[in-house]
Order: sequence, then C-alpha cells, then structure tokens
Amino acid sequence: MKRLFLLLMLASMAMASSCNCCNCKKKTALLDLEKMQAADSVLNEAIAQGKMPGAVLAVVVDGETAYMKAYGNRSVFPDTVPMTVETVFDMASCSKCVGTTMSMMHLMEHGGFRLGDNVDMYIPGFRNWVDPETGEETPITIYDLLTHASGLPSYVSPDTVIAKCGVDDPDSLMSYIAQMPRLYKPKQDFTYSCLNFITLQNILQKITGKKLCDYATENIFKPLEMTHTCYNPAANNNEEVMALVAPTEKKDSTSCFVGEVHDPLARVLNHGNSGNAGVFSCAEDLCRIAKCLMNEGNYNGKQIIGKITFQKMITVPTGYEHLGRALGWDKQSGYSWNKGNLFTEDATICHTGYTGTSFVLDTKNKVAVILLTNRVHPYDKGGLGRITALVSNIAAASVL
Repeated sequence: MKRLFLLLMLASMAMASSCNCCNCKKKTALLDLEKMQAADSVLNEAIAQGKMPGAVLAVVVDGETAYMKAYGNRSVFPDTVPMTVETVFDMASCSKCVGTTMSMMHLMEHGGFRLGDNVDMYIPGFRNWVDPETGEETPITIYDLLTHASGLPSYVSPDTVIAKCGVDDPDSLMSYIAQMPRLYKPKQDFTYSCLNFITLQNILQKITGKKLCDYATENIFKPLEMTHTCYNPAANNNEEVMALVAPTEKKDSTSCFVGEVHDPLARVLNHGNSGNAGVFSCAEDLCRIAKCLMNEGNYNGKQIIGKITFQKMITVPTGYEHLGRALGWDKQSGYSWNKGNLFTEDATICHTGYTGTSFVLDTKNKVAVILLTNRVHPYDKGGLGRITALVSNIAAASVL
C-alpha cells in the first residue's frame, strides 16, 4: 500500500513539473487547459513561421492568474536566449493606457484638470481647429486627445522636427505638435495618433511639475507592486530589469535596441519619457493592472483610481460614440481587432503595441488576455493582428 501511495505521489509530481504555466492548481478551476492548448499551437506556429521570436501569454480570470506560459526565444540575435515568463517587454503603444491614461485618470480625480478643458489652457499657443470657410475656431480638449478625435496627424518623423527646430529635445517636439495643421474639426473623425498622447504627457507635466515617468511610477506602478515596470531601464542603469529585457529591432551589425524604447519619437526626441510609448513591463506586473481594473480600480485594498473614475475611463464619451474609443482605451474602433469575437462587445477594453504587445480586458466577465511579444526582433516586419484575435478567442472559449 505504501509502495502504491509513493508511486502515485511521484506521478503527480511529474505531471506538475511538466507544466510550463504558473499557479496550476487554481487554473484547473478557471480555464479548460485542454482548450488552451490551441493557443499554444497558434503561438508556436507563428514562431515557426518567423512572425516573432517568442511570446509570453497570461490569462487572468476573476482576479486570479489562471494561465502564464512562455514560448520560443527572448532573443535570436546576436545570441539565442530562451523566453521566460519573467521577460520584460517594450510595451510600445500599450504605454498609452497602462502609463499615460492611468496617470491622467489619477491626476484628474485629484483635481488636476477637467476632461472638457481646452488644451491651450496648459500648452500656450496650441493651435485650435479653424474652419477654412468661416474662420471660426473650435478648441481641442483633453477629451479629444484621449479619444484620438483631436484632428492631430498620426505621427511625425523626428528628422522633420529636428530640421524645423534645430534640436532634438522634448520642448521642440511639443512646440512642433502645437503648430501642426489639424486634419479636421474635433470629434468629426478618428485618427489614431501618438501626438495626442505626447500632448497629454506635456499637460500632466505642466500641471504636476513632474515627468510622466516619475508620476506613473509613484502613483500607479509602485502602489500596484509592479516591481519590473519602468521607463528608461537602460538609461537609468536598472540592472534587475535590464537582465530580463527582450531586445527589439537590430540597430547595427552587432546589436539591437535593449532597454531603449523602440518608438523613434519617444526615443530620439522625448528621451524615453513619453506619453505615446516608453513603458517596459512583464506579464506578472500587467496581470496586476488587470486585477486592479477587474476590481474597479482597487488592488489588494488600495484604491489606485476611484470606482467612478474607472467607470468613466472605460466608457465611450457622449458625442464620441461614432468613434468607438473610451478614454485612452479602445472599445469598438477599427483598431480593436485584438479582442477577438467572443468577449462582451460593449464591455471589453483593449490596446496593442507596435512591438507586438496586446492587452484585452472583458470588464463584465472579468477576463484579461495579455499577450507579449517582441515581433520587431531582429527585423521590423509583418504583424500579429490575426494572431492576437485567435488567442483572445481561445482564451474566452476556455473560461469555465
């Protein structure tokens, strides 16, 4: 009898050690692990096809980390390094929601601004929309920036700004944005624009006197115990994070960008502290954000943003319904492909990042899918739009 018991114990230990996920005991009550194998197949196939070197997938269900797994390699140039669940990624445009938007919501509820405030209250000389026929001016508001309805162009080359302003600094970039031609009257249309969030960064900095990176760290990342989330790990000599960072694009014959933000505006002109990109994070830390938002802004008894603030953030504002964007988050625009087809249509927020990151949260069913890749490593080519949607569908179908 003792021999049988020992054999059963050894078999159980062997089964547990063969799983690459974390928190296995809880997962069986939250997700159908057999169904989740389809996500493994999708990601492994994408790696085999060269669409990305590797990935980390995390699924949070009802406040619990239900699935976390690493695939492929963190690096393939100049050396091959296996991917691990601890890997830190350049979050690219996912920085807009987890860094800039969360910080703006925190600042708003502490009396910093109103969503309807005109941008030129904070950025002197910021150009309004001028009707070409009547000459009538329409001011651009913080609402317009957060929903990408300002009429600002999507991007500008750093070389263009430097050629115009003569220097490569944040003030020159903001001055250039302030005077750029507006594409249309605010709220009339939608143009996904990094320039909106660089402007938001400057508004926050004018109000608080602090850099965005410091404000986000102090008020969002540290209270959420996001110990491996930061801006500028290379420049700040953050050795703990740098040891885990996945490289992005090849920058010369011997090296890639590692711990330097991939986005050119954020790197060249904003020096890593930027509203449109710049956050580096890992799956475990992003699961903390997901758990906080599932609990309407509360994490382990700490109210990071207020319950009513949270509801405001995830709601498409009145007058912007035709655009499908909530405050800083996507809900139903043409960029919301990564949420797939099965999550609650009007209760799911999402965002993607150019480097290959994706964050999806169904606030009704309390399910989050966090897919992190460095698809731009070592070469910036292709895209993962279909892959992220497939993984979201599989995760949604796997919830028990």
